[in-house]
Amino acid sequence: MNEQQITKPWWKQLWPWLLISGPAVAMIGCIITIYLAINLYADKPLRDGVIKQGLKVEQLKESQASK
Repeated sequence: MNEQQITKPWWKQLWPWLLISGPAVAMIGCIITIYLAINLYADKPLRDGVIKQGLKVEQLKESQASK
């Protein structure tokens, strides 16, 4: 084996990008999920003096409603 093997730098090979792509796709999915959870599905106020916590709807007391 007198000839030298020519190796490509790591960024020009396929296998590192295959290894990086899995966690990268998972991170993108996580960011999208967090964005949707915060902005689209947040509990919105029903009306003055009423709050919703999960499936439970409660009337606020007068001292809390005036804040």
